[in-house]
Amino acid sequence: MADDEKMSPKIHDHWLKIHTTKSSIIFYAIIFVAMFLLISGLNTMSNSSTLSFGLTSHQILNQQETPKASDINPQLSIQESTEETDAENEDPLIPPAQASKEERMTWFRTQLPNLEILKPSNLTPSFHYRVLNFLNQDCSTLFHIIWLSPAKYFGKREFLTMDTLFKVQPQVCLLIISRSMDSKHGYRILKPLLDRGFKVLAITPDLPFLVKNTPAEAWLEKIKSGNKDPGYIPLTQNLSNLIRLAMLYKYGGVYLDTDLIIMKDFSMFRNTVGAQSADPVTKKWLRLNGAVMIFDINHPILWDLLQEFSSTFDGNRWGYNGPYLVSRVIERVGNTPGYNITILPPKAFYPVDWIKIGGLFKKPKTNFESMWVENTLVKLLYEGDTYALHLWNKKSRELDIEEGSVMARLIAVRCIVCNYMY
Repeated sequence: MADDEKMSPKIHDHWLKIHTTKSSIIFYAIIFVAMFLLISGLNTMSNSSTLSFGLTSHQILNQQETPKASDINPQLSIQESTEETDAENEDPLIPPAQASKEERMTWFRTQLPNLEILKPSNLTPSFHYRVLNFLNQDCSTLFHIIWLSPAKYFGKREFLTMDTLFKVQPQVCLLIISRSMDSKHGYRILKPLLDRGFKVLAITPDLPFLVKNTPAEAWLEKIKSGNKDPGYIPLTQNLSNLIRLAMLYKYGGVYLDTDLIIMKDFSMFRNTVGAQSADPVTKKWLRLNGAVMIFDINHPILWDLLQEFSSTFDGNRWGYNGPYLVSRVIERVGNTPGYNITILPPKAFYPVDWIKIGGLFKKPKTNFESMWVENTLVKLLYEGDTYALHLWNKKSRELDIEEGSVMARLIAVRCIVCNYMY
């Protein structure tokens, strides 16, 4: 610095004091802004899913198929997805009544773009990786349920199935195959279970992947192109039938309907389905039901079921592609070597017929009815070989659970969270 530019000691001290004051103000302002941003970020994270899984022993796909890291992160469904499926429309594929096949096909082609489950999303490419990451959690058994309706309709009855499952088998992993539940709304529904440490994940399905290299692959392509008649029954019902078979074939485990109360641990069973009805004399099964299906991965009966679904599909006959399909294929297979299928009697999963299910919801009004409630509870919970109670939602959904009824008593002893819902 030149002589004429040098400061006097007083001027220098005054300049230093001002400079220090300004620096302090700037410094504290920066600290304030940083703290504000940090707190905002923490608040945002606290409202999001904290689930995080890493690929370990299941890194089995070809390197060229590996997605971006952001595709693998399950938190996409909560934090980064731009799709809010709570705004999902009602099922758009309920065809007009009395329409001819030609009229229905024309209508179907115009409605196809509105079917959410057939649309790709930012979550579908990572489906397989998210499943494998989820299974890295030391699951005792893999269970899966399917929900193709809007998340706002996933109510107390559906939650009851999950709640009683974790009460009886707390170490299982439960996958909810659902686009609508793989959302902020879905996360809020599942949060009471997640907060208690249970392993449950809603995941957007990748239908083309699930049916790839199976007999159902060509069927799905025909549906997506509008060249297959879906029938007058809503297509989502039959897609649910297809997904349960494909999930069992690809991953194995236990499929559950969403109208069950789980009574006892049935993880000891393999390659098992339950009879809905049986001959009272011979005890031979008359009809099977697919509300509970337990199978090893790639079991040959699952291939047969997928083949039957694709080759005989009929969207105009209720149950034809679901429980009736399971019955006719297993009856045809019989005792074929290598299949080793176990058929449990009706009391295993269907101890109460759909015609009589309403009695479980009623309050006892006489001593006789009170004794019946007590005896029914003993049979369901402690005696015999009843592992689950199918509630036949189509028949019982609108029934109120009355105080002192079998249902109310079951909820009291088999719920973790749902006690607070009823």
